[in-house]
Amino acid sequence: MDGTGAAAETHAFQAEVAELLNLMVHSVYSETDIFLRELISNASDACDKLRYEAIAKPELMAGDEKLLIRIRPDKDKRTLTIADNGIGMDRQELIDNLGTVARSGTKAFLKGLAEAKEGAGASLIGQFGVGFYSAFMVADRIEVVSRRAGSDQCSVWLSTGGAGFEIAAATEEQAKRVPRGTEIVLHLKEDSKRYAEPFEIERLVRTYSDHILFAIELEDDKGSARQINAASAIWQRPKSELKADDYTQAYRSITMAFDEPALTLHYKVEGRQAYAVLLFVPSAAPFDLGDPNRKGRIKLYVRRVFITGDAELLPPWLRFVRGVVDSEDLPLNISREMLQNNPQVAQIRNGLTSRVLSELESTATKDAPAYEKIWSAFGPVLKEGLYEDREKGAQLLGLARFHTTMGEGLRSLKEYVADLRPEQGEIYYLTGESVERLRSNPKLEAARARGIEMLLLGDPVDAFWTMMAHEFEGKKLKSLSQGDVDFGSVPLINQAEDQKTAPQDEAGILKAVKDALGDKVSDVRASQRLTESAACLVAGAAGRDRELERLLARQNRGASGAKPILELNLRHSLVQAVSQASAAERSEEVSDIAALLLDQAYILDGEVPEDPAAFARRLNLFVVRGLGAAPGIVQDSGTSPNT
Repeated sequence: MDGTGAAAETHAFQAEVAELLNLMVHSVYSETDIFLRELISNASDACDKLRYEAIAKPELMAGDEKLLIRIRPDKDKRTLTIADNGIGMDRQELIDNLGTVARSGTKAFLKGLAEAKEGAGASLIGQFGVGFYSAFMVADRIEVVSRRAGSDQCSVWLSTGGAGFEIAAATEEQAKRVPRGTEIVLHLKEDSKRYAEPFEIERLVRTYSDHILFAIELEDDKGSARQINAASAIWQRPKSELKADDYTQAYRSITMAFDEPALTLHYKVEGRQAYAVLLFVPSAAPFDLGDPNRKGRIKLYVRRVFITGDAELLPPWLRFVRGVVDSEDLPLNISREMLQNNPQVAQIRNGLTSRVLSELESTATKDAPAYEKIWSAFGPVLKEGLYEDREKGAQLLGLARFHTTMGEGLRSLKEYVADLRPEQGEIYYLTGESVERLRSNPKLEAARARGIEMLLLGDPVDAFWTMMAHEFEGKKLKSLSQGDVDFGSVPLINQAEDQKTAPQDEAGILKAVKDALGDKVSDVRASQRLTESAACLVAGAAGRDRELERLLARQNRGASGAKPILELNLRHSLVQAVSQASAAERSEEVSDIAALLLDQAYILDGEVPEDPAAFARRLNLFVVRGLGAAPGIVQDSGTSPNT
């Protein structure tokens, strides 16, 4: 029995819910206040859903048109009740919604929760859609009574936060209290009894939920109620009435986040179309930023009626922007299909995109440190637009910030072009797995010798957007690991570095190495990139860059399998040794040197040689020879008898 007099069924929680509740019951958070924000937000969503469904079925709201949320604290019973007259839930929905967490982010939430520091987990709760369970931080027993709009049946859900929950038909008294919607009764823990104090509830509502669109009423012990929130759409209010703290609280209420907005856009558009906009750029990356579906999270309202929480009103490469758009012109019954194809929506999308980019440009100009923080959090996402949106490409390149060989800080292309070396006609970049590894890449040697600044692109997306032909202020972007480069017109910083002469038999060396390697490489040629290292690998001008080819191969996504070009530094002693070995007709030694050069080039690119054992044998062979030992001391296994 559930204590209500009606027979109850017992159900087990989904495994993730049980784990989640264990964390909630043992309260890993220091900020338990947020439970009320989460329950009010759920109640608001229920009211929004009813108002939307009532567009097609007005009878669902008949006799009770005023949607509201009512809170009843009871110090004597140590309970807190949060009730709404929204859409409500039937028996099966109670089981599905409160017994399982359907969202795929739950496991990621639990992982983040386990890694969070004390108090930090509070910011994760609302983001992952598990807000209801936060009530177990303050309650040791929770009753949920709910009746779906238009239904005669009322059900009750009961749990103490253990392994499962009970569900039964509501008693006559419960059913009378809930003619429509949901009532949640929290039986508060001893250390949470402050949440039964009216002044504490009022403080929390004003702090976290003041901008909820529906009236939030506080009921006293005599049954009288008064509204304790503003219940106005903040995006419809004049900016002159609002303070920075108002926007911060609205941001947290709308996005269920705990950080502060890095950028706020609040404006109205009037004319052929009329709509109000309140958008935020977060200061921390939302948990779903890497969602492969790349969905937007803009909430769309039509004349203050909530339509959807994931309207794609911005391109995927601006999906980190959160907020609200409230249209005066769209039809209330607009469907998801209509959202995708409606010309009015397309105009709103174009307008929002241009305005967001304009605000980012303004921030970059007026407050460079603030913009660098935004770029550090969302730069890889913005760079997706360089690949997907040719129309906005030039604007996005202007917004982009890069690590370069000029120092540790981020640089813009405008700064790069302003510091071009004499006779430098292109903007050079190098892609790779990380900026740290790129800084030591041998392909930078010749550029460094001439003081040419290089963009170091260490994000995976860089390998994709650089496929497209981009230019900035008339200067083309050129990869240092693809095609030919010619730094000859740019003077060396230290002319003494050009004193070493190349061997006379250049063509012979290149042919000997190419013959030795066969089809392992597509070509062998003299390098304009190297000054110190012996060899490097590059891609042909017409193919894919080396980093993109590696990424696609690792992901089994259609790598072409194109063989790399081996470039040799003809001034290097190991390369010149090829000429000596060829002249002495030591063909096996030529083969060993050629293979060693290729393996070195792979290693310097962060890859494993094709045959690590053979590489070790050759390396040991040349080391022992360099030490003056007889060549025969090196065995086939790659180790000496004394090793």
